[in-house]
Amino acid sequence: MGFGELKKKKWFKVMTNMYILVLTIFVIWMAFFDTNSMLIHLELRKEIKKLERQKEFLQGEIDKDKEVLKKLSDTSELEKFAREKYYMKKENEEIFLIEYEDSLKTKKNE
Repeated sequence: MGFGELKKKKWFKVMTNMYILVLTIFVIWMAFFDTNSMLIHLELRKEIKKLERQKEFLQGEIDKDKEVLKKLSDTSELEKFAREKYYMKKENEEIFLIEYEDSLKTKKNE
């Protein structure tokens, strides 16, 4: 099969058409080599999805914190929180902390 026979094939005529060659080179360039290539768009889309998941998580944390703030606006709840979390006490009041054996961290003697 020589070059003359190859030139007579229909697919060879279509593939050597100048418009088809330019279009093929353009598509390859835009898909892989351009600054706005398809590969960069895929990476950016992944990053956007990751940031949206992070946004949803942080929005949930904000909602939880708003509930805690709303709860702490009440003076009795604020006092309860301070006593439980920071072991605060009123004047002339004593606090006893009770720890159970299973909650203590002790070294086992071998």
